Amino acid sequence: MWAELSVHNTATRIDGPLLFLRRNIEVGLGEAVEVLLDDDPKPRVGRVTGLDEQTIIIEVLESTQGLSLAGLRVRFRGQPQRFGVGPGLLGRVFNGMGQPTDGGPPVAAVEWRRIDARAMNPARRALPRDFIETGISAIDLTNSLIRGQKLPIFSSGGLPHDRLAIEIARHARLRDAAAGEFAIVFVGIGLPFDAAENFRRAMEDSGALGHTAMFLNLASDSSPQRLLTPRVALTAAEYLAFDEGRHVLVIMTDMTNYCEALREVSASHGEIPSRKGYPGYMYSDLATIYERAGSAQGSRGTVTQLPILTMPADDISHPIPDLTGYITEGQIVLDHALDHRGIYPPINVLPSLSRLFDQGTGEGFTEADHPALAHQLFASYARSTRVRVLASVVGQDGLTEVDRNHLAFAEGFEQELVAQNGPRQLDESMAIAWRLLRTLPAHELTRLSDAQIARHIDAAAETQTPQDG
Repeated sequence: MWAELSVHNTATRIDGPLLFLRRNIEVGLGEAVEVLLDDDPKPRVGRVTGLDEQTIIIEVLESTQGLSLAGLRVRFRGQPQRFGVGPGLLGRVFNGMGQPTDGGPPVAAVEWRRIDARAMNPARRALPRDFIETGISAIDLTNSLIRGQKLPIFSSGGLPHDRLAIEIARHARLRDAAAGEFAIVFVGIGLPFDAAENFRRAMEDSGALGHTAMFLNLASDSSPQRLLTPRVALTAAEYLAFDEGRHVLVIMTDMTNYCEALREVSASHGEIPSRKGYPGYMYSDLATIYERAGSAQGSRGTVTQLPILTMPADDISHPIPDLTGYITEGQIVLDHALDHRGIYPPINVLPSLSRLFDQGTGEGFTEADHPALAHQLFASYARSTRVRVLASVVGQDGLTEVDRNHLAFAEGFEQELVAQNGPRQLDESMAIAWRLLRTLPAHELTRLSDAQIARHIDAAAETQTPQDG
């Protein structure tokens, strides 16, 4: 039921995205509104974000340019902001408020759902299981993404996280799954127009848009709208997962833009800032987004999140990556040193971690020897980086033969396994990894069992024949 409020002598001021009204009607926090001008037939969408006995504060989700107090009316919806979900979500492109921008008709909604839905009840959660193949060796092999997990990518300015996001969106898949079981929800937050177009064209040209719903919020859009974009997209993801039974991967870039918008809106409300000017409730606010990932008991579908954020000043202790790390289940870290050496993707596996790695790898999920191989790669690469430091002090001539083997292993690991020109299936990544481990003495492979060494190291060496010379 709509209630129209005449705001004659009621609107008091407009401050950035905020519209202040004298309170003369009973409304609720989060209630959706439409802001109308007498000479503008198109209403502007907003929501109630502040209330006291005298004032109603409305965040206008579109530009406030051209608004004036004279001739302004506000129409209250009597319900929170909602998004219409239905079978036609995939293959569509929406703006940050869920309005189609691809020239197609509105989605035929079977239901209108609140975009600020609560996180899944812990009592209903099932343990995330099974594996999503991203096509990126440094993720699939050593920091595997598990269905129902939230695994952020920590990047920095100038690193190719946008390219990585596109490649994962285009090539991510379920192993041995039927067509139609997997879907992508791609969320762009605060993107420049050209970046948003690049994302859209890349998905269209690859054919991946057919199983993808894209939500693109532009840098020119208002800050309050930026706060709604991930919530609208997650509403669509939850419908695809828990109503249609799909396994949905939600890729969100860039969550730093979201947090900057949160700081801007908080400051406009006059709230007391906390660390580095961000609101003290940023942790709980981010949790309302990240905790919507997961798998539910009795439901075939899952929601997996891959949020991407750029660390301000390359500082992993900054509040944005710091709080994100507390809420999520690991992190993938991109590295400037690797990028400067031309290695793409520049994933540094040592500070990277997938805390649910053991829940979706190994026998019955990927390959029986996958976990042991990943642990051995991590241990050998960690040893190799220490040898690099030693070599920088004493020189290679001062190293033992085993140490020189480790130097060669580190170079091969970065140039042949981490670096890649196109997507790789897990089997290809594992084959490269076993080949690299054969360059090390068997007594250095302490994370592998004797049976695994005999099967993958010794047996392969015996089958190799010397080249005619």
